[in-house]
Amino acid sequence: MPAFRPTRRALAGLLALPALPAAAQAPWPNRPIRFVVPWPPGGLNDLIARAFNDRVGAALGQTIVNDFKPGAGGRIGVAEVARATPDGYVIGMGNLGPLTIFPNLYRDMPFDVARDLAPVTMFAASPLVLVTKGDFPATSVADLIARAKAQPGRLNYGSVGIGTAQHLIFEMFRQRDGIDMVHVPYRGNTDSLVALLGGDIQAMFETLPTILPAIRDGRVRALAVTTPTRVPQLPEVPTLAEAGQPGIEVSTWYAVIAPARTPDAVLDRLFAVYTQVAQAPEMQRFLAEQGLVYLPNTRAGFAERIAAETARWAALIRERGISVN
Repeated sequence: MPAFRPTRRALAGLLALPALPAAAQAPWPNRPIRFVVPWPPGGLNDLIARAFNDRVGAALGQTIVNDFKPGAGGRIGVAEVARATPDGYVIGMGNLGPLTIFPNLYRDMPFDVARDLAPVTMFAASPLVLVTKGDFPATSVADLIARAKAQPGRLNYGSVGIGTAQHLIFEMFRQRDGIDMVHVPYRGNTDSLVALLGGDIQAMFETLPTILPAIRDGRVRALAVTTPTRVPQLPEVPTLAEAGQPGIEVSTWYAVIAPARTPDAVLDRLFAVYTQVAQAPEMQRFLAEQGLVYLPNTRAGFAERIAAETARWAALIRERGISVN
């Protein structure tokens, strides 16, 4: 039998056939998803990622593998998400520092938030709490500010590092009220708490999940929370606005990010499922137990929040001349 030889017309017809889109060939997701956590395992970021991703994976019908890539205050892990193929199979955790503060502090950022990343949703947030030692004489924000003004340069405040939210909120106080307190940065919240209890520092802001046990056992006193409304875990503690400091609203948050140019259909599905999981009663109980809250948001609203917070920190860092060098 003679070999089949397609005519030129037949070849042209074959070449003209439209290629099937990837989505038609393999609906997303059809294999495990890698979730980059830019922090070490064992901490709160790990706990939150596992709690959410077990449930989100079940809803999507695929395993979500948590991949820990710590270092450089979260910048290493976020950069890995930014470099990934934008197909929905590599996503990750985004946080306040790497996405809004650090771009204004470091010149050698390995990613550009607006260009390289697609914000999906915040799925948990942590209020910050202004605390003093339990027996420190100041019992309110106004009292602390008055004491700081009366003793310029004599009171110290701690943070977990230059350029962290815990540091920058005090810079807002300095900018607004002219208080002169000395900043003492520490390597982590364990060290700063020891310093507070030992009297080396007189005040600090700390995330609610971290400081809640010390508040409950009386070792520290909570003066205010940084959220727009009071938090259920500390209903008697006023907001900064209620304490005479309107406009200073800060939450550290835990969010889902994806590489830029990830298809909108994938991003919409991720948003829907993470939102559904966050609002489930069992997850609401989990968040409350950890001292966390869920702040309702949309994809567009989250992107706008990132842009607004970036601009706010940029102005503060520039005006206060803050540098990590």
